[in-house]
Amino acid sequence: MHADPDRCYRAVASRDARFDGRFVTAVTTTGIYCRPSCPAQTPKRENVRFYPCAAAAVAAGFRACKRCRPEAAPGSREWDARGDLAARALRAIAAGALDGAGTDGTGVPALARSLHVSERHLHRVLVAEVGVGPLALARTRRAQTARVLLDATQLPISDVAFAAGFASLRQFNDTMRDHFGVAPRELRRRPAREVPGTGALTLRLGVRQPFAADALRDWLSRHLVAGLEEIDGSEYRRVLGSGGVATLRLDADGVTLTTAVDDVRALPDAVTRCRRLVDADADPAAVDEVLGRDALLGPMVRARPGLRVPGATDGFELLVRTIVAQQVSLRAAHTFAARLVTAYGKPLDAPVGTLTHRFPTSEALADASYDGVGLTAARGASLRAAAAAHARGELVLDPGADRDETRRQLLALPGVGPWTAEYVAMRALGDPDAYPASDLVLRRRAEATRAARWSPWRAYGAMHLWTDFLLTSEAAR
Repeated sequence: MHADPDRCYRAVASRDARFDGRFVTAVTTTGIYCRPSCPAQTPKRENVRFYPCAAAAVAAGFRACKRCRPEAAPGSREWDARGDLAARALRAIAAGALDGAGTDGTGVPALARSLHVSERHLHRVLVAEVGVGPLALARTRRAQTARVLLDATQLPISDVAFAAGFASLRQFNDTMRDHFGVAPRELRRRPAREVPGTGALTLRLGVRQPFAADALRDWLSRHLVAGLEEIDGSEYRRVLGSGGVATLRLDADGVTLTTAVDDVRALPDAVTRCRRLVDADADPAAVDEVLGRDALLGPMVRARPGLRVPGATDGFELLVRTIVAQQVSLRAAHTFAARLVTAYGKPLDAPVGTLTHRFPTSEALADASYDGVGLTAARGASLRAAAAAHARGELVLDPGADRDETRRQLLALPGVGPWTAEYVAMRALGDPDAYPASDLVLRRRAEATRAARWSPWRAYGAMHLWTDFLLTSEAAR
């Protein structure tokens, strides 16, 4: 998008919020970068520069606008439709792969190894793609995390710095001045939005409009696992892998996250995981434009604009739940998953409503007998093989994974077929073009040649067909 400056400037001139997060606008006369939708007076064309991300604008000497808060905009899914090295690295960094890494780049070698390239090559590819290397991207992520903590908490400045992943207060202060033009304490202008008597904090998650909140909430409610998740009206609540509990209020105008902060260092990770769960960085305008032209999907898109693909807070959890659900009813799948949680998950220190356990780790399931769960011997063997591969670090199920390699690894597991591999790619890996073509509902409602025309948004096409099927089936009862 940023490579087409004329199109970018038209978006800025019209203050089009659909482009927020897809690029930033830097104004040479003020030294400030903004969202495309910034309400400030439109700058002259000759004074504007466009950058693919905030880190690139900061590297060029610009600081964030205090009015439109570009650091709070939804992210970009431009990279999600690609499987190349740059896209994988950017997804991994956005997911927190370099959180906690110092200025000496201690996290970069591990990231490069996970991508099977040298540090030098990784740096060269990212500079060519977005204008900055991995450390600059990580610093921007830390600065944006710190800004969230300064807004949402009354933590001491030093706690904010270390919770956001900075190695020292000096590094924190320097970075915040580079990004926002003022000292951290000057950014804290309003009291924390705390939930009285709970020790919890509430944060607003940026989500592009339109947002089909009802459809997402309905999907989550149909797939609840007892002890791990619950839903109450517009609020969905679940246990995270850290043992913390996240409550997501899903409304048409966005998502509000409420979570406890006994260990504030877990907050950035909780935010990242919850954003993936609700597909907060989706680009509904781009998706709906492609799918809306299709004669079959068009009416569905118009009925539910901004439909999301539910993600996953943990890729391994999703894989286990998907394997358990193979060739059984949805009700039976929920029963088996709930038994796994109770038998092998770690209990919470104290129940929160109906929530009692964390989801079992891969180490706990790798040698499990599954007695009393109700699984067949073949399904138990599938789970043990998947858990063992994940526990050994061989099977990576996060947004930075090589999607084609992960598909091959999944298909090599006993009892795992193309449907499971595509479904996991769709929800755990965040592949917007994943498509479980062997699914019975999809086969009945759309031939493969039609679905091919929905690329690179076939996962959203699948969600529209599944959602429409469920609603049609209920209406016919």
